[in-house]
Amino acid sequence: MTLRLILVRHAKSSWNDPGQDDHDRPLNARGRDAAPRIAEWLAERGHVPAEVVASTARRTVETWELMAPALGECTVMRRDPALYHAPAQRMLEILKHCAASPVLMLGHNPGIGEFAARLLQQLPNSQRFVTYPTGATLVVEFDAGDWSEVAFGTGRVVEFITPRDITA
Repeated sequence: MTLRLILVRHAKSSWNDPGQDDHDRPLNARGRDAAPRIAEWLAERGHVPAEVVASTARRTVETWELMAPALGECTVMRRDPALYHAPAQRMLEILKHCAASPVLMLGHNPGIGEFAARLLQQLPNSQRFVTYPTGATLVVEFDAGDWSEVAFGTGRVVEFITPRDITA
């Protein structure tokens, strides 16, 4: 059996209020534009999640809210506080408790970029993958019957995209 993961870094967030708690930072205009474009790109390619797990940070929740209309109403969405600035190992632990496929996981750097790189057998040929910028989206497949079987170094890249790669 093949399992599919869609790994998305939240869209671009605002730094307008330097005193604002990091967890509460909203998306900026660029982020509000990019999130639905990423979702449309995913939908056009048939990468529609059955389950979404996202950090509880405002910017990840807003990213999903802007993505959801293009990806369907029937998706189960779970907010997990452990994903907020989670390291790669913690992200893998969270993934192992998912039930459906495809899973869309929404998180933060540096953890999500490291998680993406550690999951793969071979990295995509993209300079942007190294920095995993806001909105970066990796679609990866695993030969596994259950998420509990997934390990680092076992995933195959299906596609990788950033908002800059999508023409408006």
